[in-house]
Amino acid sequence: MNLRNYFKRKESKYNARQIIKWLWQAWRGNRTQAVINALLGLLGVVVSLSQVEAVKHAVDVASHAVPGSLPWAVGIMGLLVLANFAINISAIWVKNILGIKAQNRMQQRMLDRILRSQWHGREKMHSGDVINRLEKDVGNVITFLTETIPSTISTLGLFIGAFVYLFTMDRTLPLVVVGLLPIFIVLSRFYMRQMRSLTRQVRDSDSRVQSVLQETIQNRMLIKTLESDSFMVGRLENTQSELRHNVVKRTAFSVVSNLILNFGFALVYLIAFLWSATRMYHHTLTFGGMTAFLQLVNKIEGPARNLTKLVPAFVTVFTAAERLMELEENPLEEQGTPIDMSAPCGVRLTDISYAYDKENVIEHLSFDFAPGTCTAILGETGAGKTTLIRIILALLQPSSGKAVIYNAHRERRLSPRLRTNFVYVPQGNTLMSGTIYDNLRLGRIEATEEDMYEALHVACADFVKDLPQGLHTSCSESGGGLSEGQAQRIAIARALLRNRPIMLFDEATSALDPDTERQLLKNVLSTNNRTVIFITHRPAVVDYCDQTLKIERNR
Repeated sequence: MNLRNYFKRKESKYNARQIIKWLWQAWRGNRTQAVINALLGLLGVVVSLSQVEAVKHAVDVASHAVPGSLPWAVGIMGLLVLANFAINISAIWVKNILGIKAQNRMQQRMLDRILRSQWHGREKMHSGDVINRLEKDVGNVITFLTETIPSTISTLGLFIGAFVYLFTMDRTLPLVVVGLLPIFIVLSRFYMRQMRSLTRQVRDSDSRVQSVLQETIQNRMLIKTLESDSFMVGRLENTQSELRHNVVKRTAFSVVSNLILNFGFALVYLIAFLWSATRMYHHTLTFGGMTAFLQLVNKIEGPARNLTKLVPAFVTVFTAAERLMELEENPLEEQGTPIDMSAPCGVRLTDISYAYDKENVIEHLSFDFAPGTCTAILGETGAGKTTLIRIILALLQPSSGKAVIYNAHRERRLSPRLRTNFVYVPQGNTLMSGTIYDNLRLGRIEATEEDMYEALHVACADFVKDLPQGLHTSCSESGGGLSEGQAQRIAIARALLRNRPIMLFDEATSALDPDTERQLLKNVLSTNNRTVIFITHRPAVVDYCDQTLKIERNR
């Protein structure tokens, strides 16, 4: 092993001030739990120091160093033990009940932020990496804010209390013990910088492992048909090997650091034992006093140990916060009340262009999707058809030109707030796990079962009525349990429930047989107050359209 590798540090994207500010904002919704944990911790400090005095008193009574009733002394010890049990049980309840609520809230906030951010078509983060951050990094942040910080307060309380108590018994030793702390503080600065870099490497490697697992499971059929099972398992092994390597690096650094630290604490304890034994030998300290003496040294060393553990806790939360802050880098879409346009509406494109990586996909395109018309968008793969739909939905903004929605009364430039006027049926199977009822509610939450069956009828999906559980039939991921054609028709019914003036279909009938496709098109186009846009290669769809837009691929 090359030791220099353990001391290479990757520069952080955010400085400590930025991360602390972000953590302070994240703490706002979790202060109640933090305060309760802090109060329980401080109450535990009082009970813990009281136990030291109770043990000292009981030992001195038993050795006849002081007068008193031994049963009463032991009884007080028992009551304090019960009090400690009650505090621990309360802390567990707070952690398990309020802790999961805090984690859920933060996950909801982060997910809401992601959903409301701008969409660029080509995401820079793998979905497995994002999920890993939403699960593990959110958990690390919440644990730090609601448990680590309050426990640090109680740890400091125990440290100060034990120091004062020991100082009343001996004024020299406490100063010797505390005098070693500056050394630990100096060493912790180097430790934190290095450990933060190593922890980031471990967390990033862990995300890559989850990404490979998720992608493999999602594409299981493809992998089986390509007979690439061994390749994917090997890819996972390579990623896991990288994770193991980073874990070994971090563990080795941590073990060496802890070894040095524990050696220091052991030395302090031996000095304290020798000191107290010498005093007892010279009859300046009772046996009970020596017992209390060593307990107090432990209660100073214990918090000191815990305070040194705070350094890796800071490392973990700084790394987690940094990874969550990266999720928030993508700017938000335009926010505000949705803007409804009365039907019929149209979309007009004037000299628009759009480029991916400085290469134009759409170039100087003008077209008018007039209100109440049906248009087929044609073109070879890669010509920019789907990109055009995303511009109409304001998911992407044209790099030049103008795209507007209009009716007989007004015209507005397309923006996210105008997305409420559109219905979109994407290409492929877009059903989610859950029941058919759950999937249809995505179109309109307040829709009744009668509304749903009506939309299913228009979408030629009456087969749902014949299913044993009807609307409450369960589907697995991507509509598992249904055929591709059935899933497409349910997706179209979901869009019809949304009932907006402009409907966009991206190869939405590709899995239907010709007769079903013709009947569905006839049903959808039976009213003239909707503007319908199809991306299609299907001749039957073109036959039902009033106009066509052919997009040529840029060479």
